[in-house]
Amino acid sequence: MSETPPNTLQYRFDGPEEAPVLILGPSLGTTWHMWDRQVPELVKQWRVFRFDLPGHGGAPAYPAGSVGDLSDRLLATLDQFGVQRFGYAGCALGGAVGMELALRHPERLASLALIAASPRFGTADEFRQRGVIVRTNGLDPIARTSPDRWFTSGFAAAQPAITEWAVQMVRTTDPGCYIAACEALAAFDVRADLARVGVPTLVLVGSDDQVTGPAEARTLVAGIPDARLAVVPGASHLVPVEQPAAVTDLLVRHFSTAWQPAFDSSTGQTAIPGAPVVTPVLTSAPPHPVPIAEIAPAAPAPGNAGRADPYDAGIKVRREVLGDAHVDQVLAQADDFAADFQELLTRYAWGEIWDRPGLDRRSRSVATLTALVAGGHLDELASHTRAALRNGLTPSEIKEVLLQAAVYCGVPAANSAFKVAQQVIREETTPSE
Repeated sequence: MSETPPNTLQYRFDGPEEAPVLILGPSLGTTWHMWDRQVPELVKQWRVFRFDLPGHGGAPAYPAGSVGDLSDRLLATLDQFGVQRFGYAGCALGGAVGMELALRHPERLASLALIAASPRFGTADEFRQRGVIVRTNGLDPIARTSPDRWFTSGFAAAQPAITEWAVQMVRTTDPGCYIAACEALAAFDVRADLARVGVPTLVLVGSDDQVTGPAEARTLVAGIPDARLAVVPGASHLVPVEQPAAVTDLLVRHFSTAWQPAFDSSTGQTAIPGAPVVTPVLTSAPPHPVPIAEIAPAAPAPGNAGRADPYDAGIKVRREVLGDAHVDQVLAQADDFAADFQELLTRYAWGEIWDRPGLDRRSRSVATLTALVAGGHLDELASHTRAALRNGLTPSEIKEVLLQAAVYCGVPAANSAFKVAQQVIREETTPSE
């Protein structure tokens, strides 16, 4: 592999050059090695392409701020090799990339498998909070708790080497790229677009996945017109690692029956489109029976055909900066008397000012904190201290803002502000056990 430019991804190929390409996308905090146990079987029919997320697995640290950016980088990498059409299987964040490809580049995608995926991963607040933790404490707290999110307790106890591998994999990730990936997941939401996914799709989930579990998988299957559900017993979030044989079997069955053309490893030839597909003889069976059930798709969601409105941009920015929980609480408390004021704030403060391109959000947070100290608005200062952390300021930088404000706004005002900010920073940056 040569040096990876900023608009492409670190990659590797395995399998016959003449075979159709099957891409395996990793989850946040992992590397392409999470697919090691699937590759020996998959290369019998496909040329397997694996990639690392930016800053993962030693890949250059060029942060990608959106799932769309990641999919564009993947396509730019594939374009170097003339790969125009491919199958795609992705886990978690890798699954989000697959959905983005299906929606934005359907002509490139032949068949899709979504593993431990969701049309929206948790809440935006959860991922921005994780970014605050990493920015303040580094990746060690996230790394130490990753086995709890990825594996069942029995597997983690029985496989200490794999558990330690998972911890070290996260620890060696670039923090800035990890934070950017959290931002990408915070902004990802394709719930209204699932009916436009037009390729055969396998939705695969571990029965014990507490991150994106069977409920999220059923949402995907209900929304995607041509989708099947597979629930793997005895597996949590990183199901390709915990139940490799079951996942391999499901992927082989899906891609060999839902995708033309197929590759015959005995002859080294690709089948002519329309000819019968050769179904492989599997060398290993899943450790447990794996139920696959058809679920009828939901009716397509109506499109949003309204004109551009500052309110629409404002509510989006307001939620991204202050967090869904805060905004939901404020809007829920607004009765008929206060509702118009909240709409004014959303439309003009957030839609007209915060959404302007002249300053980035870090700079706007600095200006806002200073103004709130000067005005003595401590309640607002608390919410905007949280916002400043989400917008990328570190606790040390917030301290410097308050010290600067003490000189120009007065020591008593800054004294009160330090007490508020100190409490917020302690709450926001202390890792949960």
